[in-house]
Amino acid sequence: MTKLRLILCAGAAGLALAACGQKTETAPPAATADAAAPKDAGDAIASASETQAPDYDAIAAAAVADPARPEADRANDANRKPAATLAFMMIAPGENVFEMEAGGGYYTEMVSRAVGPNGSVVMQNPPPILKFVGDAIKARLADDRLANVRESISNFDHLDAEDGTEDVVTWVWGPHELYFHPSADVNLGDVDATYAEIFRILKPGGVFVAIDHRAENGAPQTTGNDLHRIDPAIVKAAAEKAGFVLDAEGDFLKNPDDPHNIAVFDKSIRGHTDQFALRFRKPA
Repeated sequence: MTKLRLILCAGAAGLALAACGQKTETAPPAATADAAAPKDAGDAIASASETQAPDYDAIAAAAVADPARPEADRANDANRKPAATLAFMMIAPGENVFEMEAGGGYYTEMVSRAVGPNGSVVMQNPPPILKFVGDAIKARLADDRLANVRESISNFDHLDAEDGTEDVVTWVWGPHELYFHPSADVNLGDVDATYAEIFRILKPGGVFVAIDHRAENGAPQTTGNDLHRIDPAIVKAAAEKAGFVLDAEGDFLKNPDDPHNIAVFDKSIRGHTDQFALRFRKPA
């Protein structure tokens, strides 16, 4: 584990309680489209050193302000809270990040800048998800704009990375997909095998961050298929079974007005669901 990651861990400990606690992390305010960006996007990355954590507000602001970013992203900035999300993920310059179910790559923009030119990002999606993504990936990666990003297409239980090579694995709006069956003979990955794969590709001490739409407490796994939600207790149990230790919980994507019992695509809640954030660590 690098000195910087140790510093990040120490800083996070002051902001968030581990699994045994009842409180949740209060994350920094989100970057917005009119937030002031550094003169150069590299300034935000250069601000991180062996003795200083990254300036996530500046990194997110630079990404948000980039005129080359797909226009469709801008409508999501307020709800997706890029700065708070990056801070919870604790991604540092030079790291290798595996982004599970990256979709069209909204967060890929942020992660690419956070790791900088000496880091790498794998933008993974399972084949059945691609029809929902359309041309978004092609537009995101056109002209090698995000030069440290590569695309990977596979199911969740066959991740395209070598053993112990990734510093961080992220999975946003994804864990419920393990219980989503697009058709009778199609699934996106075996549950136990998927979490074992995440554990396999992470370095000792590496971080796994899961963010998803919250279901009612005690809701069954089938809620992942029916409502595209999941009870965070199900995610915790699966991750801990694979060997992970819960490091922190975040409430920066919380919406107390979400009833938790309607589909995330319902027009009354779409784009405003109550979401949980869990950060796990692979033992060093």
